[in-house]
Amino acid sequence: MKLRSKAAALLLLALAVLLLALLSLRARRDPEPPGFPVLPEAAPQRRHAPVPTRPPEPRAFPRATGRRFPRRRPPRLRPRAGRPRAASREKLARRPGEVRSLHSVPPELWIHLAVVACGNRLEETLVMLKSAVLFSHRKLRFHIFTEEALKPEFDKQLRQWPDSYTKKFEHRIYPITFSVGNPQEWKKLFKPCAAQRLFLPVILKDVDSLLYVDTDVLFLRPVDDIWKLLRQFNSTQLAAMAPEHEIPKIGWYSRFARHPFYGSTGVNSGVMLMNLTRIRNTQFKNSLIPTGLAWEDMLLPLYQKYKNAITWGDQDLLNIIFYFNPECLYVFPCQWNYRPDHCMYGSNCKEAEREGVSVLHGNRGVYHDDKQPTFRALYEAIRDFPFQDNLFQSMYYPLQLKFLETVHTLCGRIPQVFLKQIEKTMRRAYEKHVIIHVGPNSMS
Repeated sequence: MKLRSKAAALLLLALAVLLLALLSLRARRDPEPPGFPVLPEAAPQRRHAPVPTRPPEPRAFPRATGRRFPRRRPPRLRPRAGRPRAASREKLARRPGEVRSLHSVPPELWIHLAVVACGNRLEETLVMLKSAVLFSHRKLRFHIFTEEALKPEFDKQLRQWPDSYTKKFEHRIYPITFSVGNPQEWKKLFKPCAAQRLFLPVILKDVDSLLYVDTDVLFLRPVDDIWKLLRQFNSTQLAAMAPEHEIPKIGWYSRFARHPFYGSTGVNSGVMLMNLTRIRNTQFKNSLIPTGLAWEDMLLPLYQKYKNAITWGDQDLLNIIFYFNPECLYVFPCQWNYRPDHCMYGSNCKEAEREGVSVLHGNRGVYHDDKQPTFRALYEAIRDFPFQDNLFQSMYYPLQLKFLETVHTLCGRIPQVFLKQIEKTMRRAYEKHVIIHVGPNSMS
């Protein structure tokens, strides 16, 4: 009995010691009274820096409960609704490859390009539009004025271009219309339908600014660059053109014109930048009446007065208008309207010699004969270029080889004038494709 009593006493003693140990352990884990949440020391709460533009609001002290409270993250700043930020607008304008609806582009970011095509000018016009799409960054809106027979073919050809390029533009096709005078007489003035350009301010009433080009024009750099010249207009200027010639003594107007013309050499209207809003709102000085006339009211009387003295049709009428209103015209350098006249008598466009040809104007049909093989080589290189190919391999290098065959001509002796700007443009396009679309990491 004594042994059993001793064993029971020892067991009770051991249980008492174990109970005391458990109580001591619990006291060390929870020294504070229950009800106040305490985070474990091994995992301290991470502090977030306050949002600089918005100080944190005071919060009520939490009630004393046994629950642990979750961490609160600082609120995310969301962009305010309304006008897009400048960075977003710039990205929208300069990232033509991104998938975005054209209708989301703000009106001020469009580049409006107009062309008038009649007769056999379908291919020439499509090659011109192709050159604009190949190199430009911003969204383009084409305004194509043409005959009824050509409308379905224009629409069909433009819709067959790859999606990566059709996303960069939208087009609208208009009939040939003349708001005043005899339409047939206007249509036959100089080249078929060329006089249509005089009526663009009247027809495109919802367009603020516009770049008009002839069908035989090629862009060798982004259209964005010539569009920027609109910013250089002063308060009275409403249109921009290049001189007809650089040397007065060999210019056509200075030697043969029988009517007033702008400056000492006249201007060429094959590439014409216009602020249509200013044109519509201006009263133009003229030789018809002592007071000013609106643009639309001036066209027919002006034509009737000078129709027996003009040779180059609508271009002559524009020269007459700006002869009486020289303050309205901004004259840009010859590199923006480079024609055979600038090299066939010897190089006389200094700006093109320094910076290269920016816009090529193959007038006199030089794209389709052998008189100026340098111009023809550029036209065929852009015409035959497959959209998805590498610009250097499929356009620039073959173009260099073709130029070697033209060194016997005066224009062919200065290949750097023709190649300088287009090489720079292609290099930028290539670098943009590699860095932005392929990515710098994939190059290594």
